[in-house]
Amino acid sequence: QLHLVESGGGLVQPGESLRLSCGVSGLTWNNYAITWFRQAPGKEREGLLCISSIGGRTLYSESVKGRFRVSRDEAKNTVYLQMNSLKPEDTAVYYCAAGRMENYCSGYAPDFDSWGQGTQVTVSS
Repeated sequence: QLHLVESGGGLVQPGESLRLSCGVSGLTWNNYAITWFRQAPGKEREGLLCISSIGGRTLYSESVKGRFRVSRDEAKNTVYLQMNSLKPEDTAVYYCAAGRMENYCSGYAPDFDSWGQGTQVTVSS
């Protein structure tokens, strides 16, 4: 049974940083890709960054380019989303999702059938 749990969200001021964590259990790293998504009120779920089964990274949202980074620590069964230079428009619920994809990525939500519960990130002064 694949299980994902996000943590690390909170309230920060513009320009500050946060690191989100996605604790993962029940998967084999070399068979799955993990993508970070976010969903703001009234908007569609948006794919941000993916890390593939072999550790490759793919950016799906130009709005986070150069500010957000995805990484993973297999020993800790955790995927991270480092978010720097946060802006009010980054306010959203952030989700990690796992999909069985060997050596490729996706930023398309219907491709994923395993999701965490989400963690709220609010950027406000």
